[in-house]
Amino acid sequence: MALSSFYVVLLLVMISSSDYIASLVYATTPDGFFPNGNFEQGPKPSNMQKTVIIGKNSLPMWEINGLVEFISGGPQPGGFYFNVPRDVHAIRLGNEASISQELKLNKDSFYSITFSTTRTCAQEEVIRVAASGESVDLPIQTLYNSDGGDTYAWGFKATSTNVKITFKNPGVEEDPTCGPLLDAIAIKEIKLPHYSQGSFLLKPHFKGNIVKNGDFEIGPYVFEKYSTGVLLSPHPHHFVSPIPGWIIESLKPVKYIDSKHYDVPKGSSAVELVGGRESAIAQIIYTKVNQFYLLTFKVGDAKNGCHGSMVVEAFAAKETVKVHFNSEAKGGFTTASLKFQAISTRTRLTFWSAFYHTRLDDFSYMCGPVLDDVKVISV
Repeated sequence: MALSSFYVVLLLVMISSSDYIASLVYATTPDGFFPNGNFEQGPKPSNMQKTVIIGKNSLPMWEINGLVEFISGGPQPGGFYFNVPRDVHAIRLGNEASISQELKLNKDSFYSITFSTTRTCAQEEVIRVAASGESVDLPIQTLYNSDGGDTYAWGFKATSTNVKITFKNPGVEEDPTCGPLLDAIAIKEIKLPHYSQGSFLLKPHFKGNIVKNGDFEIGPYVFEKYSTGVLLSPHPHHFVSPIPGWIIESLKPVKYIDSKHYDVPKGSSAVELVGGRESAIAQIIYTKVNQFYLLTFKVGDAKNGCHGSMVVEAFAAKETVKVHFNSEAKGGFTTASLKFQAISTRTRLTFWSAFYHTRLDDFSYMCGPVLDDVKVISV
C-alpha cells in the first residue's frame, strides 16, 4: 500500500514537473512592455564610449548592430536637447543601426507593437520595423505632440513561436549618429472581431450590426502612464491592422485614444481624426444589393484642448453626410446617421475630418474630431 502511494506521488510529481517544464518552454509573451522595453536598464559603464554602446549584447535584453546610443533626456553634446517623455532613458539609432529582440509568441496569432519614436535630425527620418518576414518604413517627419512623445502601432502575424522583432534606422546622414529615438516598446495580441449575432451572410434577415469593431474596443496596447494616444499609420504600411476591421487609407495617421486619458463617446476606446482630409479611416462591409441600410456613429471631441468647428464627412455607397460639432475642448459628442442603398455586395464606409485642428494652447499639437460607435443595420 505504501509502495503504491509512493508511485502515485511520484507520478504526480513527474506530471506536475513536466507541466512546469512545458510552461517554461511554451510560455508566451504577455501583453505589455518588451523585456527592458523602456530602456531603463542600461549598459555597464565599461561597455559605453560616451553615449555609444560597445558590444552586440551590451544593452540588456537587446541585440544591437551598428552605432546605437544610450541617451538620457536633457541637454546633449553639440547643443542638442533630447526630450525623453517616458521615464529617463532612450535609444538613438545611427546610420543603418538597429536593435532587435526575440519573443516567444503564439504561432498564427496577430500582434500589434506599440512604440514611442521621434526624429532628431533630418526632416524625412523613418523607422523600419520588421517581424515574421514583414517590414515597414514608417515616416516620422511630422510631429503630432510638441514634446516629441509620438507613439505608433504596427501589426503583424506571427509565423512561428519564436519571432525576432527589429527596429532599424535605414537612413544615412552626414552625421553618423543622426537617427530616430526609441523610448518605449510594448506588444499586444490582437483578437480578430466577429459578428456578435452570427454570420449575416447565412441569415438574409440578419438585424445586427454588420460593422466589425465599430466601437474600436479591439486595438493596440495603450501605455497606461502616458496620455499621447497611439498613431496608426496609413494602410500601405500595414499588412495587419492594429484596429482589426479598419483600414487607414490616407496620407496621415489617425490616433487611437483611450477613455483614461481622453473623452470617449462610448466604451474605453475611440479614434481621433488628427490630419484633416489626409486622415481617413474606412471599412468594407458585406451588403445585399438594393437592400437599404442605416449607418449611425458618434462624433465628439477628446477633451484634449482641441477646439473649433469640427466637421466629419461619412461616405457609404452613393450617399454622404457632413456632421458638424462645435468643440469647446470640454468633451461631449453628437450622434449622426446616414441611410443608404447598397449597390454592391461590398460597401466601403469612409470617414474623414473636413478641417485641420490644433490645440488652443499649442498650435503645433495636431488634433481633430473623435469617431466612435459605428453601426450599420439593415432597414
